[in-house]
Amino acid sequence: MAAKLNPAAVWGLLRELRAVMEDDKPLLVTGALAGSLEKELGRGGSPNAVSSRGRIEDAAVLVRVLAGKPSDEDEAALRAANRARVPVLAVQTAAESFDVPYVLATDVIACRPGRGFPVEEIARAIAARMGETATSLAARLPVLRDPVCDALIDSFSRKNGILGAAIFIPGADFPVLTLNQVRLVLRLASAYGIEIDQQRLPEIVGTVAAGFGLRAVARQVLGAIPVAGWALKGGIAYAGTRAIGEGARRYFATQVEAST
Repeated sequence: MAAKLNPAAVWGLLRELRAVMEDDKPLLVTGALAGSLEKELGRGGSPNAVSSRGRIEDAAVLVRVLAGKPSDEDEAALRAANRARVPVLAVQTAAESFDVPYVLATDVIACRPGRGFPVEEIARAIAARMGETATSLAARLPVLRDPVCDALIDSFSRKNGILGAAIFIPGADFPVLTLNQVRLVLRLASAYGIEIDQQRLPEIVGTVAAGFGLRAVARQVLGAIPVAGWALKGGIAYAGTRAIGEGARRYFATQVEAST
């Protein structure tokens, strides 16, 4: 018999979603040509969601624009972000590459000469660097929405794929996988600025229910392929979670379009 999903865990996720929706920390862009990048990242977004002024400690993420070798001022800003545990990315506008202190090499975005800022690449780097915490910014900045949703769906699908393969007791994976799927749907909702309450919760249940059939198929196939069953089970958990995420994403996008 499959284990049951604890309703208290779902209500906990709803409370977490409300807290996320209340987070109004901005994306802070500083350094050389910061004003130009601020405009591009903020296009179509909410007022004050992106700023080139303000305290680093109050930012959701810092994007520091460099014009070559990091100056003392650059290093001071990056050090302050590191101390405040604010996620940070660097955008290098010079053709030559330089080591950037306090920033991982994978978080340094290079600008190609004469092509302007690679806004989409920067947005995807922000989404990857911030993870789930990027949903509040995505709700206020359309440029981040697709990258953040992509990152969320990829992350939760991988997690459930690993869990689906690792949990061998029949039915024991149900509450873990389902709770992750609910969490994914709620995070996608927050990325679109949609709040889910008790009245709308049945919509979430209906979306997540799409994965139940996939798990039933997995249990049936496991009996026929006992040796490789764990790999197949993990693949179905991965595919089911991705399908739920993409379905929820389309649903929330339609809701936003209908309200505008």
